[in-house]
Amino acid sequence: MKKSILVLTLWATASGLMAQDENHIKGKGFRKENLFTGGNITASFFSGTTLLGLSPYFGYSLNKYMDLAASINFNYTSQRDYTEYGDKARQTVFGPGAFVRLFPVNFLFAQAQYEHNFIRFKYIPASNTTTYLPSISHYDVNSFLVGGGYSSGRGMGNNTYYYLSVMWDIGGVAQSPYVDGLGRNFPVIRAGFNIALFQGNKYNRIK
Repeated sequence: MKKSILVLTLWATASGLMAQDENHIKGKGFRKENLFTGGNITASFFSGTTLLGLSPYFGYSLNKYMDLAASINFNYTSQRDYTEYGDKARQTVFGPGAFVRLFPVNFLFAQAQYEHNFIRFKYIPASNTTTYLPSISHYDVNSFLVGGGYSSGRGMGNNTYYYLSVMWDIGGVAQSPYVDGLGRNFPVIRAGFNIALFQGNKYNRIK
């Protein structure tokens, strides 16, 4: 229910922003100068958890307020004291995703991102323990990240910018790569670079 309310809220916000932008649209249909690419680096450290990753993406600006993109995720996570004191957990993550960014102003954005990740999980028990055994497992899981961030350089005629974002997984799945062994959501910090395509003329703007 919470996820449905959030999605409806984001959709209503996006529709309102698109309506506000109608007076600026000079043409309809596909515009190649609205294409962009980019990627981000993930680094998060929280209560014995380390998350490192890389996520390239390719997308399209619907207007100056809203960007859509498809992405690929590569992540590595290490956790200490996963089940008991002294043990360790390691997992590698790979999977497709998609996100929407809403820009109420040029330098701030809200973001919602869906991911379907394939995970290889390795458990290393604490030394001298007799409770748990080493194990390796494979599974896949959905994540729904929400948050916001700061962009530097985005504006009229320029869709190339640096950005920094912080998000949390609200999907409620215990096996999510963004949830620790105690079920706590930790912040996912991502920094990256958005690169505009086909914006050769400095007077072009995001329609």
